[in-house]
Amino acid sequence: MARVSVRATTVRRIRRQAGEAVFLRVAGPDGPRNRARIHTTPGPRWFTPDRPVRRVHGDASMFVGGLAALLLQSLHPLAMAAVAAHSGYRGDPWGRLQRTSTFLAVTTFGTSSDAEAAVALVRAVHARVRGRTADGVPYRADDPELLTWVHIAEADCFLRAHQRYGRRPLDSAGCDAYLADTARVARALGADRPPESERELALRMARYRPDLRPTAASRDTARFLLTEPPLPGAARLPYALLAAAAVDLLPPWARSAVAENAPVAIRMPPLAARAGGHAVTRAIRWALPSAPSDALSG
Repeated sequence: MARVSVRATTVRRIRRQAGEAVFLRVAGPDGPRNRARIHTTPGPRWFTPDRPVRRVHGDASMFVGGLAALLLQSLHPLAMAAVAAHSGYRGDPWGRLQRTSTFLAVTTFGTSSDAEAAVALVRAVHARVRGRTADGVPYRADDPELLTWVHIAEADCFLRAHQRYGRRPLDSAGCDAYLADTARVARALGADRPPESERELALRMARYRPDLRPTAASRDTARFLLTEPPLPGAARLPYALLAAAAVDLLPPWARSAVAENAPVAIRMPPLAARAGGHAVTRAIRWALPSAPSDALSG
């Protein structure tokens, strides 16, 4: 009996330490405080607990979907030029991840007032981002066309990941409802008619397809994300499984564009990539603690 108790205590300690390590990487040092504020502050929210966006964005499958979204977004030359010149993702990759994850958490789970403030802050940042590509093509981060591309790449990858690796995949109506939920945030950010159904998403993706291609900047980003992640040695194998699952999640044309910069270990056959994706998402789900209950009120 004593051995069983010691073993159980050891497992709980390992689970707690692993969960804290993952959470702090994704949410940053202010993560625990932000988490409590987001989930327990009373007040109306953009999305009620039964909305599909909460199920998707609260699941460990987001780790696969988020990486896939970054790879897919990078194939738009103007969007990639803006990221390369202004985001500082190489100098502070964890800071960028933490800001993005906090924005998603606030707009998905936070109060309406906090969500509106988060959107206003992002819009103010976008308004300052201007530049030209290496070919001299001008871009601006608040361009509705670019904002729409960034949104549909995220929505597509988050939904694909959830349907493949999520604890409770959505039915067809739930998928459309998820896209309608995320469209609300996209419109607030300035996107142009974001899709609200899977059919609309497919049509919009097809419309962007002629503009999407690998560039020197996107290849550099893929190499950084897939071969040079700033992680300790112990995290390299789980990350390789995550990265392989993310590459496999992409549409075939995008997978080909990205995989040329992936190491052999990440260019796995689909069955192997999906087995690894299931293993790593289950491990993350096991390690991360549940969110505190939302203190919703009118």
